[in-house]
Amino acid sequence: MNEIQYWWLIALPVFFGLGWLAARIDIKHVLSEARSLPAAYFQGLNYLLHGETNRAVDVYVDIARHHVETVELQFTLGTLFRRRGELERAIRMHQKLLERRELTDTQRQSAQLELAIDFMKAGLFDRAEALLHALTDTDYARQARVELLAIYQQEHEWRKAIEVAALLRDESHTYQHEIAQFNCELAGQALTRGKLDESRQYLDLALVEHRQCARANLMLGELALASGNAEAAIECWLAMEKQDVNYLALAARQLVSAYDQLGRGEEVDLLLQRLLRQNPELDVVDLVYERLTTRLGVPAAYEFVRERLREHPTMPGLRKVLEAHLLVAPDAQKPELEIIIRLLNENTREHSMYYCRECGFKTRQYFWHCPACNEWETYPPVRGKQGRAA
Repeated sequence: MNEIQYWWLIALPVFFGLGWLAARIDIKHVLSEARSLPAAYFQGLNYLLHGETNRAVDVYVDIARHHVETVELQFTLGTLFRRRGELERAIRMHQKLLERRELTDTQRQSAQLELAIDFMKAGLFDRAEALLHALTDTDYARQARVELLAIYQQEHEWRKAIEVAALLRDESHTYQHEIAQFNCELAGQALTRGKLDESRQYLDLALVEHRQCARANLMLGELALASGNAEAAIECWLAMEKQDVNYLALAARQLVSAYDQLGRGEEVDLLLQRLLRQNPELDVVDLVYERLTTRLGVPAAYEFVRERLREHPTMPGLRKVLEAHLLVAPDAQKPELEIIIRLLNENTREHSMYYCRECGFKTRQYFWHCPACNEWETYPPVRGKQGRAA
């Protein structure tokens, strides 16, 4: 027992000494690495941290000119050129990197990916696609497929987009929203060629992929109505109520048309008013107002918007009440009311816009695919900033 204790007394200082020696060697290695970097490198890094990209690029260009062996620096420089919009310089930088024989496989693949992204930014999709396909059996396969998916969406190659999205899907991202939308895009293309059955097949696939795809039901209703089947159209559009009732606003006028074709105009008026009471954000107030004005006269429509304002006070609601009041007000009051309405319109324009909840891009037209951030289904079908927060 005493012999074992003696061995421990000897071993502990030895282990401690070895650990200290290893740490010293590691520290010396780090210091030597740091000394080998030109001081300007850290100056450029400081510019980057402060958002001064142009000054950082100038510094790194000078370093690369005198230290051509710095592979990682050339990667950084290529990325900076691309970020600054100098795509030709970024492409040349990454092409020169690929010509270097001493690159490791990982570095070569990384350079291929960066060059592909350069080509994408420059609109040279065919060159980018070829490079990305060459990476599908490497460690960069997933990143390459993400970029391929972006290319196929920009070029409206929806079948290829579906194939790539299916390969990308995993527990973190199922891509069901995107694949459903790609099928809707294919349905739209088939529709423009007059192939109604093919269009329906794509829309059915969209709903199989994503049951909550309101766009598929919206388009199925349009197809049914165009084919003269108003009953089927109504059924498709009312199915949107279970998905998200607010999407009904996108089909509201067509829904009214379908009911009118069947001689059930009063039924749809009651339906829309009920939906409005249950879902105050539903964007069909103007339509209901028009219907009431036509069927029951201005006083009934005026009373409807007044009641609506009391139950759900909003600036658009106030504007609608003033517009209705203008029709029934005495002539002496109309000039002042017109001024108030004009000022209200000028100061509440944001209430008539759709907002992307991902990037905040606003537009008067409803989009399924945001033109700014390229995300799908990011526009709630509700006008105004309350839609963005939905």
